This record gives sequence, structure tokens and C-alpha cells, in this order.
Amino acid sequence: MHDYNMEKQHKLGKLHALERICMLLDEDSFREIGSGITNLEDAFNIKKGQFPYDGVITGYGTIGGQKVVIYSEDFTVIGGTLGKQHGFKIANAIKMAIESRCPVIGINDSGGARIQEGVNALAGYGEIFYYNTMASGYIPQISIIAGNCAGGAVYSPGITDFIFVIDDISQMFVTGPKVIKSVTNEDITADALGGASVHASQSGVAHFHMPGERECFKKVRELISIIPPCYQDGYIHTSSPELVKYNDDLTFNEDLAHIIPEQSNQSYDIHDVIAGIVDEGSFLEVQEEFARNVVVGFGRIKGVAIGIIADQPKFMAGVLDCDSSDKAARFIRYCDAFNLPILTLTDVPGFLPGKEQEYKGIIRHGAKLLYAYSEATTIKINIILRKAYGGAYIAMSSKHLRADFVYAWPTAEIAVMGAEGAADILYGKKMKDMSPEEKAAFRQEKIEEYNEKFMNPSIAAMNGYVDEIIKPEATRERIYGDILILSDKRALDGVHKKHGNIPL
Repeated sequence: MHDYNMEKQHKLGKLHALERICMLLDEDSFREIGSGITNLEDAFNIKKGQFPYDGVITGYGTIGGQKVVIYSEDFTVIGGTLGKQHGFKIANAIKMAIESRCPVIGINDSGGARIQEGVNALAGYGEIFYYNTMASGYIPQISIIAGNCAGGAVYSPGITDFIFVIDDISQMFVTGPKVIKSVTNEDITADALGGASVHASQSGVAHFHMPGERECFKKVRELISIIPPCYQDGYIHTSSPELVKYNDDLTFNEDLAHIIPEQSNQSYDIHDVIAGIVDEGSFLEVQEEFARNVVVGFGRIKGVAIGIIADQPKFMAGVLDCDSSDKAARFIRYCDAFNLPILTLTDVPGFLPGKEQEYKGIIRHGAKLLYAYSEATTIKINIILRKAYGGAYIAMSSKHLRADFVYAWPTAEIAVMGAEGAADILYGKKMKDMSPEEKAAFRQEKIEEYNEKFMNPSIAAMNGYVDEIIKPEATRERIYGDILILSDKRALDGVHKKHGNIPL
């Protein structure tokens, strides 16, 4: 048994690498692997065999009975720095998770590359990145930033599926404050540069933002309990021992009938709609603080795990912009990789107009969303709640991108644009010479005419772009039946090619 320097970590207000593992995993389930491995070569001022387990603890265990592979960097051993052996231990852990078809969890707390070992340290990182990429889409990869994570080290979490950050503990950046000071002469604190809230709300690098380590581990356990443990061909991932028949014991949720406001330009909270569809308390939101105009997360319907992508009218009226397109597209690809059914809740007035968005590349970013939905072959169900305008209507899991079922609530408005804009464009010339009173009355008349003729779901339904116009209160039952009927869905073969080129 090694002597662990717990005190040293506690003084920094952090838990020790081993404590973290034990707190995260089921009691007594951890089995260490590679505890005797140590640094091999004599390096710059370092003797071989000097660092026990080379500063990282690796092994396996269970979370809620589900097997996982885990590694945890030990900051008390030469600052948790990554030498060759340390890197190879982590790479081997990921490889073991791939072979065992189970999630891998990495707890990062490291001063970065072990400079004394030179290019050997970089070789360690390279191995990790390679296995991260191999594992991607085959097993879930979770990164917990429980200390420093800087330089090359950030790119391993960057490839993984979910990154957890913790207040006052997490620091993540490619180049730290000292380097920035020497290169650009800018003064910035580590927290302002790459603290938890920066990555949760500004950069979108983090997926979960937790106040402390204990809460963080609790949330990781919750995530593990809902996501499939690996890619597999059977489609339905469920918590219940057997699936309920879709025509048994039907319940209708009356609350859903009253969420959409009378006025089409009034906002509401999309979380209320989600809560009315999923099993109580099952919604687990991802990237809650980033690009809040779209909401993504996992939930269950009668025990069946699903992914949800929903426009959020409460923020920026639910428009799509660069960040929300990125956030939704990556989440869609995650769900598709693990065959989770994707439920889309659409209420979108369009892509965000303006110079700033065009300069940021809204064309490139919006294209990712179109690509992700089109490419996904998992079950795709779309409910158009209210607005579905223009290119954004197409982008939000429309029939044209091969959604399996598209439903509309009676409040749906499916059109090229809003009635006001349409009236101004179609009748602009005609209204030029009218008096203000005449113009206002004429414009109102045309808006109402356009609303009546084009802004309801029946035209889309007549064309087969909407499968059914359904009552809001029947939504949950409808989705559940669809998931069961589609549970053996297989994609029709597309063109034979190596792979497409997703816009990035």
C-alpha cells in the first residue's frame, strides 16, 4: 500500500485522488490496476522509480451497479504532472474501457506535461488523444476537471463527451496567465481566464457546472444512470425491466394544453413543456448556462431514455445562432452515436440576423445543425409547438431532414417568415402611396389574410410535412408509441463512401 499525502490536498481545499475515486464509485467496488508502475527513465534531475504509480491512480469499479473504468491524477505526486508512464497508464485505461464496452471517467488535476521528461511526456498525451478518439461514439467519456488542466492536457477532455467543472477548483486553458503576460503583456487571473463559470457560460467547453466536488460526483452518477453504457445495435435503453405496452394505461397531461400563450410573441419557459412530457424528475440538462436559446438534455418516457433538443422562447425568443447551433449539433451526434431517440421541440423564429453573426460564420455553424439532423439515423421525433419559420424550420428536425414523425400542436405556425414581415415584403410597393391610416388598415388586413392562409399547420399536414396535428395533452403518449414502433429501425443504406465532411 502506498502512503498517500491526503493532508497536502486538503490544505488546497481539494479531495485526494483516491478519495475522489471512492466517493464517486459504489462502496468497495474500486480495483486498482498498475499501482506498481513508476517513472522509468532517468530524466532531467529526476531519478527513475522516484514517483509512486507515476502520479495517476487507474482501475475499474461500478456506479449504481454499472461497470466503469476510472483514472484520477494525484496532484501530491510531482504536481500530478504527466510523464510517459502516467500518460500510458491513462491511455491503457481508455483502451480497457473500449474493450470492456463501458464508460471511462477521467479526473484531471495536473500541472500539465512533466517538463523534465521532454518529448516523452508529449508522447504520453498523444497516446491519450488517440484512444479518446477511438473511444468516441463507442463508449461514453466523462472528464472531471478537479484542479489544474492546462496546455496539451485540455485536449483530452476536449475530445470527450462531457466535461464537469467545479467552482473555485477547476482551471482550464491552453496557455496560462504567466505565458499570456510574457507574450501579450496582459494581466489576467487564472479564474477569469479559465475558471468554472467561464467554460460553463462563455466558451461552452463545459457541460456541467457544479459548486463543489461532492455535488459533482453525485451529478456524474446521475448521468451514468441515464446514458447507455456503450454503442449497441438494440435500440431501446430503458430503466424498467419490461416495456409498458403503448396502448396500456394511457394518461393525458392537461397542463400541456395551457403552456403556449395566446399572443404569438409572448414568451414561456420550454422547461414546462419538457416536464409535461418526460417522467417526473428525469430531465438532466446539459450545458445549461451556455447558448440558453436552445435547451438540450436527457430524459425518460416511461423508463425509456431519450435525448431532447428544444428551442427556448424565454431567451432571445429561441432564435438559432452560432453557439446554439454548435450546442445542439454536438448533442444530436452524441444521441445518434448511442442510438438514443431524439425528441425535438420546435418553436423557432429563425436564424439570428446581423453583422456580428455573419462575421462569426453563422452559415458554417448553422450548417452543422442541418448536417447533424440529416446524418442522424436514430429515432427522430419533432413536435412543432408554435413558430417554425424559414431555414430554421428546416433545421429543427423537419421531415425534409428525415425525421420519422413530425407533429404539430394546433398553435403551430409553419411558414417562410412571420406574417408581418411577409406582408411588408409582398405589399411594400403597393403601400408606398397610401395614407398612414389606409396603410395601417391594409397592412393589418394582409397580415390576417396571410395568418389565416399560411400560418397554420394544416397546409404542412396536407403536404405530408406534418404527420398529424395533435392535442398537446396527448404528446407524451404519442411519442412513447412511436418509440416502440420504431424500436427496430434500421437506416436505409445511403451512398457508399468513407464519410462526409461535416462543416466545422
